[in-house]
Amino acid sequence: MSIGSRTTRTLLAGLIVAAVVFPLSAAAAPAVPAPNPVAFSDGTAAGVRYTANQGNLAEAARMAQDAGRGGRAAKLRAMAAPSDGARFLSFDGRGKGRAVEVFGDVDTADRVAVLVPGSDTTLDTYQRFRAGAVALQQRLQAEHPRSAVVAWLGYDTPGTVSTTVLTTGRADEGATELSHFLDELRDFTRPAARISLLCHSYGSVVCARTTTGPEVTDTVLYGSPGTGAGSVSELPTTARVWAGRGSDDWVGHVPHVRLGSMGFGTDPVDPAFGALAFGAGDAGHSDYLRPGTESLDSLARIVVGSADTTRADTAPAVVAAGASDVLARPNSSEASHA
Repeated sequence: MSIGSRTTRTLLAGLIVAAVVFPLSAAAAPAVPAPNPVAFSDGTAAGVRYTANQGNLAEAARMAQDAGRGGRAAKLRAMAAPSDGARFLSFDGRGKGRAVEVFGDVDTADRVAVLVPGSDTTLDTYQRFRAGAVALQQRLQAEHPRSAVVAWLGYDTPGTVSTTVLTTGRADEGATELSHFLDELRDFTRPAARISLLCHSYGSVVCARTTTGPEVTDTVLYGSPGTGAGSVSELPTTARVWAGRGSDDWVGHVPHVRLGSMGFGTDPVDPAFGALAFGAGDAGHSDYLRPGTESLDSLARIVVGSADTTRADTAPAVVAAGASDVLARPNSSEASHA
């Protein structure tokens, strides 16, 4: 066995041990009480959903406070009362929680970006995810006013330190949910609206396994550990597929291998994968949607449709290929990303 192979296996073994010990230490945490999510029939107007989910969110905050979960209650109240208003197409306050929030007017927009987050994105870390959506919407509005952003926390994200983050299990479940949501989204958008999937870290695994129709024109993978596929041609989409990584993103130092059911294989920024490259500058793993960055500008141009599809020289050098989101720097978590 080569030194490189031994090193990779040792790293994965260590991750598995940590992934088992960490969840067990947190297993005693009590469940967060919350009302059942509001059920809507097909075709329920977006405005009706916004109002109903706002009420459900407020009730979830009250129940969490009554149960002595003041931290969760405070975070739910912050979700319900941002200065620019809150509009949720769906909300589920149970457990880690799920939420789908809209920025802009999806019914009039002809450019819609759907953000798909990575590991450790929950209701407790939602504000950081939301901040990225707000930054993208503001950037899009400056270039194309008829645009909207959807922050889609529509699946149970894996923990950064867990066995689930090493495999595609949660991604397969998320892909089913995302495909269903994209079908619903057509009820709210203009028939000719262009939809872009912007997929961060483990979220790129979700997007890569999601079957999409012609309304999805672009799928963007950034901060990706790999997708489980060897090339773009294996993905169940006809959309253009983009990949980018900032020079300060730690995920570029993770070995991109697949051992049995663990790991995600080919690095999406490797030219052999076949994705279109976009410039991400010096973005760190949590910085792609930070205002004023090259990565945010690039993502906005892709959504609008003005990105240069001939650029093939902007992908960073592949330092090493990675198996999972788990090899975060000390005290690092995808929850700090947008």
